[in-house]
Amino acid sequence: MSLTITETINWLKDVRKEGANKVFTMYLNTDRSDPNQQGGEWKIHLKNGMRNFETYLQQDDNTEELNNFKKVKKKAMDFIKENEQQLQRGIIIYATADDDVWFAKCVQMRLEDEFYWQETPEINQLIELSEKYPKLGIVLVQQNQVKVIDSEANRVKEITYFELDVDTEDWKIKQGPRRPSTAGAGGPNVHKDSFESRFAANQHRWYKKIAPKLDKIAKNNQWEQLYMVGEGDSTKELGKLMHRPIDAVLQKNMLDHEETKVLEEVLA
Repeated sequence: MSLTITETINWLKDVRKEGANKVFTMYLNTDRSDPNQQGGEWKIHLKNGMRNFETYLQQDDNTEELNNFKKVKKKAMDFIKENEQQLQRGIIIYATADDDVWFAKCVQMRLEDEFYWQETPEINQLIELSEKYPKLGIVLVQQNQVKVIDSEANRVKEITYFELDVDTEDWKIKQGPRRPSTAGAGGPNVHKDSFESRFAANQHRWYKKIAPKLDKIAKNNQWEQLYMVGEGDSTKELGKLMHRPIDAVLQKNMLDHEETKVLEEVLA
């Protein structure tokens, strides 16, 4: 399992190098929606940031440290080149020449351009981002349908969709594109009325079956916050049955909304 941002911060807090083996830190804004990035200015900022360190070390006549920086620079530039077509809003890199430290990530968050070459990694901006964009779980509820969004750093990582089989009363994970359920929303009115009546009578028992599954997902994904989104009765009933506390409830029916839009709404 990859480290969460909080775990990464705790790891980096203990990193300290001495002598010529410094730690490189880079925060680079690559957000194409930024008015200051319309012409790919990030490439200029990257080039200037790297050149400044190289020029300084050349002038200081520190051959060992200069060679270490060049190794780190190559690793960083290789990563950026490999990911240039999939760039999001920013790039974060922490690296050392001896490979003791290597963290490189394209993130869906706007960053302030910062470059450091020093004994310790510079993590203040990462701490600010972890506070603004926590490891987040979103549970969307609509009667016999539940969608779970796992998110970190303002990015949707994984989506799990459950639908209740009202005949077997089992919650099943649905694979592939989700189709709107016809159990309660479509079909003849008599079928809809029958489902509504049955759902009202069995809601507590049905939600009691899925609550442990959601608690397990929350634990496995190490959610720092949990939001529940849906109609009032459904979210209230399911929230009471989960052991994991609900941090906030958004009373909107957003089950069929695009997941990134749901994330934007929750974090607004």
